[in-house]
Amino acid sequence: MSYDEFIKRVYQDIGINLQLYKEKQMKRRLTSLRDKRGYDNFYSYYAAITKDHKLLDEFIDRITINVTEFYRNPKRWDNLHKDILPEIVDGKTSLNIWSAACSTGEEPYTIAMVMKEHFPNINVNILATDIDENALGIAKQGVYKKSSFEDLPPYYIQNYFTKNNELYYIDPTLKRSITFKKHDLLQDTYPKKKDLIICRNVLIYFTDEAKDAIYKKFSHALKEEGVLFVGSTEQIFHPNKYNFYVLDTFFYQKRKEG
Repeated sequence: MSYDEFIKRVYQDIGINLQLYKEKQMKRRLTSLRDKRGYDNFYSYYAAITKDHKLLDEFIDRITINVTEFYRNPKRWDNLHKDILPEIVDGKTSLNIWSAACSTGEEPYTIAMVMKEHFPNINVNILATDIDENALGIAKQGVYKKSSFEDLPPYYIQNYFTKNNELYYIDPTLKRSITFKKHDLLQDTYPKKKDLIICRNVLIYFTDEAKDAIYKKFSHALKEEGVLFVGSTEQIFHPNKYNFYVLDTFFYQKRKEG
């Protein structure tokens, strides 16, 4: 079985469309995993992952990019709470936020902390989604190691975590503002009427065709004048195409109709 046949079977039987990921990167990642598990061709590896749930979970882990940390790229988060959020919350009593491809939860918990710290009177509802159920399981627990906090300002750690031995437990009140849910950006229906969508350091792994479709869906998912916050390597070169304009570096606001 060739790699092309392998990804066709994965899409047909498992429902994950690997053709929408950059082929060179994904093929290298999966070949490495296949060889690591002792399979010398994609036919035998495919047969294995369709019979062994642990191998299938590992396969999904590998195709998703679970590299994240709290307050990743601090200048962007500072910009968000100082310049962007005041404009978004103006005149509102509640905010609907979507953390897309949230991995193990550091990003949605970060925005929950930022909102509680700087906008305590705003009722916040955060939807946090990812395709990887294992990552979502970690996120729901809200238990992290110190290595996750490299960029997180110390007062957040003091105010929103409880340390027990070498582990840090997220404040339960933050959990109550977040709903974790499995979601595939490439195939599933998108939520609607979001004030802010955060999707960072994920789309770089997709093809231009896939990114184009995702940006269009993000635009539909946002309210008028809602904001999309992307990663530092994910600048949108033609935001007008998606009814966006550049609000600030890596922040795109949906135009108001009319």
